[in-house]
Amino acid sequence: MTRLSAFQRVVSQYADIADFLVVYIEEAHPSDGWVSSDAPYQIPKHRCLEDRLRAAQLMLAEVPGSNVVVDNMDNESNAAYGAYFERLYIVMDERVVYQGGRGPEGYRISELRNWLEQYRNNLMNSHTAVLHV
Repeated sequence: MTRLSAFQRVVSQYADIADFLVVYIEEAHPSDGWVSSDAPYQIPKHRCLEDRLRAAQLMLAEVPGSNVVVDNMDNESNAAYGAYFERLYIVMDERVVYQGGRGPEGYRISELRNWLEQYRNNLMNSHTAVLHV
């Protein structure tokens, strides 16, 4: 199973308790740079925001149910989150509560799934009541 398909399964499984956002950053293996032999697409280095937006359209097709946004050409999101090449985060109440390792080696979808499962269990076991009077 590819990382994208594993991520898509998590999106489907936890859509009731979480919103998912994919931030498309600079291309890790551009076709006119450090080429990966197993890259599913041939995407050249982004020269402008329009190039990055076109490439992100491919990502959008791979992760239905997620919102996909793109980093700016100064790569500010990438720099702020240390995301290069890929990284998983959970942000709750404007705070990072889970930071996965840097991908591809540190990318652990199972850690993300475990965190979300624990969160779901906590929600189900909470005794919060909402009253409307």
